[in-house]
Amino acid sequence: MIKCGRPRKGEELLSRDRLLDTAFTLFLEFGYGNLSLETIARDARVSMRTIYNQFGGKAGLFGAVIRRCSDQFVTGLSEEYTLKSSPEEALVFFAKQFLYSITRPNAVRIRAILIGESLRFPDLATQFYEQGPQRTLDHLAQFFARQQKTGCFAEMEPRFLADQFLSALRNERFQKLQLGLEPTPDEAEIDVWVRQAIGFFLRGSLKNRRDGTNDIVDESSGRNH
Repeated sequence: MIKCGRPRKGEELLSRDRLLDTAFTLFLEFGYGNLSLETIARDARVSMRTIYNQFGGKAGLFGAVIRRCSDQFVTGLSEEYTLKSSPEEALVFFAKQFLYSITRPNAVRIRAILIGESLRFPDLATQFYEQGPQRTLDHLAQFFARQQKTGCFAEMEPRFLADQFLSALRNERFQKLQLGLEPTPDEAEIDVWVRQAIGFFLRGSLKNRRDGTNDIVDESSGRNH
């Protein structure tokens, strides 16, 4: 029997997901400026009209792809880290998730596309920042604000603390990775990367104890200081 009329909601969602999946793959392969809507529509098996109706055009579609990646990333930053017994453990848990996500080849490629196209398409850069880095920063700033209420961290602007923490993670190695000068790190390498960055960060942001020390593990020796 031939079906007429509008597709059911479930079918619409499947069609949208297929379109976003296809667009994501094609953006990774061709970048933004070199990819046509016609190619996306053909590979996703949808009409150009569907893309315009749902997203308003290529920029809107790319923004939706970035938004979905961001949603998956932020969702992946499990709230489980907030349940850890100490701020050190919480930050280690968060940082491992964060670094693993941003160092995967697809994430590196999408970021490179944004950087390369940001001057020609500033709205895309704005969408990326608001939907990705800004949301992560907000998420982490809320954690620091809660921790400050318990007296764990010095009285600094929570957003500043979050920014400095993320900056400690996005170090020289990450910049080299972005330029293709560094291989994708495995989980063991990320563990060392995280603990070194957190050890340095906490020495500058945790309130000193009475004995003037912080219970931070020295990665090179494995001893507590």
